[in-house]
Amino acid sequence: MTDPTLDLARELIARRSLTPADDGCLELIAQRLAPLGFSLERMDHAGVSNLWARHGGNDGPVLCFAGHTDVVPTGPLDQWRSDPFTPDVRDGFLYGRGAADMKTSVAAFVTAVERFIAARPRHSGTLALLLTSDEEGRAVNGTARVVDILKARGERLDYCIVGEPTAASRLADTIKNGRRGSLSGRLVVKGLQGHIAYPHLVKNPVHIAAPALTELAATVWDEGNEYFPPTSWQVSNFHAGTGADNVVPSMAEILFNFRFSTASTPEGLQARVREILDRHGVDYTLEWTLSGKPYLTPRGGLVDAVSQAIREVAGIETTLSTSGGTSDGRFIADICPEVIEVGPVNASIHKIDECIALADIAPLSRIFERSLELLLP
Repeated sequence: MTDPTLDLARELIARRSLTPADDGCLELIAQRLAPLGFSLERMDHAGVSNLWARHGGNDGPVLCFAGHTDVVPTGPLDQWRSDPFTPDVRDGFLYGRGAADMKTSVAAFVTAVERFIAARPRHSGTLALLLTSDEEGRAVNGTARVVDILKARGERLDYCIVGEPTAASRLADTIKNGRRGSLSGRLVVKGLQGHIAYPHLVKNPVHIAAPALTELAATVWDEGNEYFPPTSWQVSNFHAGTGADNVVPSMAEILFNFRFSTASTPEGLQARVREILDRHGVDYTLEWTLSGKPYLTPRGGLVDAVSQAIREVAGIETTLSTSGGTSDGRFIADICPEVIEVGPVNASIHKIDECIALADIAPLSRIFERSLELLLP
């Protein structure tokens, strides 16, 4: 017999859902959820596909599985051993774009829900799924939009499990119980262009910016805390010059980013940057982009239940971590006090020959099912 989660994962991988395309993944999932009695609501917007599904009454907690059906581009097709959208099972692995990030997790959500409802059709609380095709792209019209709609309607969640590939070396060995915030800045330092041989007639924006950048790079923004490392500040791009080697440029553009913990706030970081620039007498403009605030789910209800499920199914003690980049958890945390991410090994994500071990697929679904049993008895 084949495994239902593997079968569904293969069906999803076969759909060319390059972000923000969904290519029918959500319709396929809706066809599985409808017979179970889910209320299904499409919240598609601006070419992005979104599905909000609910099952159960109004009593008890609301638990949501959240994920995405979109995938990143494949890269050079001739470097793949098999077509990335033709799921291939070989050498104990399932290969294909999205195998680990995160179509297998989405499939595991569905099969876990099917078994759970079959065994407990009158379970306590509410079981929900929030799925989007805009996580790997701009992340504007997907989960963020659905959360805004739910918030406007007064709907809140109690627990959310995001199926991102969080594991380091074996299935579910790591739970992401929070993520750092991301705050980016576009700094334009103003100067005065002129001939490089007449320094008294120019203002070199690179020279003007250098002392301030040195201080910014050396600044300790915070010490972090029990769950987060200290906030980091990094320059990602520095542009200046006209292309000629005898012209001082009129401006320099610096792009930088904070990855910040709950020990700092966006407002506090912005104020400290401005103070340093002003103290160094820099003539500048500065634009900010907040991609996401940090969030944290400490040990307790959701973390403890999922940790127990992992212990029972996989036989390991999982580790809590807040490392890595951002995820859609940053949006869901706005309406949900307890958000975690747990899923497959992440070693192959976004790479050529992305894959997941066959031996991890059924246990992943069982971890999700056991979590439901513990949280919605």
